[in-house]
Amino acid sequence: MDTPSQCSEQTCDLSFSRKVRLFSHDYLKCCVYISEVEEPKHAFTKKLYSKLIGTSQVLEDFLDFHGAKNSTDWYFYRELTAAVRHLGLGGYSQKHINNRLVFYDLPDSEDFRRDGEKTASFLNSCLMKLAPVIIREARRLNIPIPESRFTAEDFPGITTGEMLNYDIDDEAKSLQKKHIVKIASDFLNIAGQFDQLSFYGPRDRQEIFELVPGKVNEVEIRRFEMVVHNLQSSFDTYVIHGGLRFGDRKLKQLRSYFSVVFHLLQMMGRLLHFYERHLHDAGYKNIYKLTQEQMAALVDPGMLLDRTINYGLYYACHYLNSGKELAQQILNENIERGRIKVGIPVKLGFHSRPSLLVAKIVQHYGGQVELCVGDDRFDASSVLDIQWAGGKIQKENITEVVFEGDVRALKDIEILAGVNYGEDTMGKGVPLPKELDYLR
Repeated sequence: MDTPSQCSEQTCDLSFSRKVRLFSHDYLKCCVYISEVEEPKHAFTKKLYSKLIGTSQVLEDFLDFHGAKNSTDWYFYRELTAAVRHLGLGGYSQKHINNRLVFYDLPDSEDFRRDGEKTASFLNSCLMKLAPVIIREARRLNIPIPESRFTAEDFPGITTGEMLNYDIDDEAKSLQKKHIVKIASDFLNIAGQFDQLSFYGPRDRQEIFELVPGKVNEVEIRRFEMVVHNLQSSFDTYVIHGGLRFGDRKLKQLRSYFSVVFHLLQMMGRLLHFYERHLHDAGYKNIYKLTQEQMAALVDPGMLLDRTINYGLYYACHYLNSGKELAQQILNENIERGRIKVGIPVKLGFHSRPSLLVAKIVQHYGGQVELCVGDDRFDASSVLDIQWAGGKIQKENITEVVFEGDVRALKDIEILAGVNYGEDTMGKGVPLPKELDYLR
């Protein structure tokens, strides 16, 4: 009889051999199903990935609790389980992107779609290679293979040809402006931070192996994943609660930019974890090295990183960069604007240091700010523009200037002007107020 008996709190004293069969049952049943799949593109649904992720995770936890990572007999079975979990997590994120792409309204989506399908195909092929190996390993360990089978009906896709009625208004209201401003600013800041990882063309395998894990690694990618997820959560909580079909097109398109980046980072984080933990550093024990070689024969490390970098990282960079213009438009349409009059830096005027500090304040908030000198206007986010203005100020012996634009930046410029733009009359730096800590 292949259906395991129910395990309650009262049966926690069951033996390891009995419990490993219980925790392996549905997991192996999935492996049997996958090993017989003929059309992986349609067979690998979010429900199947979810089943793989859930069953492999509980089995991996069980094996780890009982020391499988230190057991020659059980180590490979445990590593196969971890592989299924991380590849399943990556596949789930990619499937989500595929399902939502029609609603994202993103540029260059056709190339992105094709590259995404190539990535999904690779992940699915890895899972299909792993499945029969897992079944063989289970037999070696005397774990019975379930006799009953899952069918395609057990794993339907989540999409249908119908949509529910759209009858809840989801238009942005004026009270949402402060949240919209913060979200657009945060998007620009994240895109700026991500520039350190940016590249604009495919890398060959040697370049990728040099890039990972030194510059691009799980820790770095998951850090960005967290901040982008927070951005999406804030948007969904404070700006638009509904889906992606109706409402303010600009706002929903901005959400599409950071949503697709979030799911790409999710996928990358899982694949990088799998590579760094299970394929990259084998350790010094022979069993670890042997298992690494076995895993590399099933999951090509070069191809895994190619999909992680030349697909995941490339398009994350691409959509963060291409979303900047839209974020800037939305920001400038929603910021509260103001006007301040302040003195110029005493003695030395707008030379390098004060110009840089003013520009950094404006860049920090992202909204438009202009330095007004007579009838001339200069971009206060540009050091060069401010210095051009400084020349006019010096020539015309002007002692006060006007800044117009984003009130958030104006408030900090006023604070900066109050300490003579961060320097004494000799041009030496002085401590900045705590409100301007971000300039340090």
